[in-house]
Amino acid sequence: MSAPVKLTAFAAVLAVLFGGGALAGAAIGPAPDEPDTSADSHGAEPADGAHAESETAEPEAGHGDDGGHAAEGGAAPAPVRGLGVAEGGLRVVVADPELRRGRTERLAFRIVDAAGKTVRDYDVEHTKRMHLIIARRDLTGFQHLHPRQTADGTWTTRVRLDEAGSYRLFADFSHKGEARTLATDLRVDGAADLQPLPAARPAAVSDGGYDVRLDPGTVKPGKEADLRFTITKDGAPVHTEEYLGAGGHLVALREGDLAYLHVHPTEDHADDAAADEHDDSIGFAATFPTEGRYRLFLQFQHEGRVHTVAFTQEVK
Repeated sequence: MSAPVKLTAFAAVLAVLFGGGALAGAAIGPAPDEPDTSADSHGAEPADGAHAESETAEPEAGHGDDGGHAAEGGAAPAPVRGLGVAEGGLRVVVADPELRRGRTERLAFRIVDAAGKTVRDYDVEHTKRMHLIIARRDLTGFQHLHPRQTADGTWTTRVRLDEAGSYRLFADFSHKGEARTLATDLRVDGAADLQPLPAARPAAVSDGGYDVRLDPGTVKPGKEADLRFTITKDGAPVHTEEYLGAGGHLVALREGDLAYLHVHPTEDHADDAAADEHDDSIGFAATFPTEGRYRLFLQFQHEGRVHTVAFTQEVK
């Protein structure tokens, strides 16, 4: 075979080999030096005076719009957050996770980036720049606090935990347009008397003596459910006041791993004059990702005070 023919045949072989390699690489995924555009997986109060407010005043976003914080690419937020101490290059760091039982103590934490630098800039979400949720591992001892941010970026608040055991801390915030919920553990000294999760019931009484009924509609795993709460006091319907930009605030935690669900109100909250006199209920949309039991913590404001009530929701 002549030299030109040999060179031509050799070039053809190389073309086949390189073409096959490119196809194999495309099937495996992007090259190491190319950005991976796949979506990230994101796992989502006592009366006034028990929670500290942020020192920085900013324009407030309403509760229902999530401040425009849809997941990157315009996708809806994932229904589960708060399963890890770090996410999206951010991490929550608690100065001292050991607390003394029955003592009011200063709790301090920071959000740091991948380089360990304290994050100082936050978006306003549900009228606040930081929401701090604390719940014991047996889903009792729920608190919703709004800490203050100091000059160095540290968030601080006063907290009192009356029962021993392990607690889950959730830092719920938005940074650069991305909603985040980072979680870590707190520990309270002493023998823990863990309580079983209460059975699911349609009615409960809030800490302020309000009667609350839950109509969950149809609840199926992976399907958005319309959770509707009706509140009465001494038999009379109650129209709640605006709280965190809506008629109420709802936190949903999954039994076991305490996954934090994304929940949002289903309508804007009107003032008393414009409210529908025949419908004083508060509605929320929630997606329960798996079968199991969830604990729902509803907070609402009436006559200037914030009240909390809890329900168990079974998903089958």
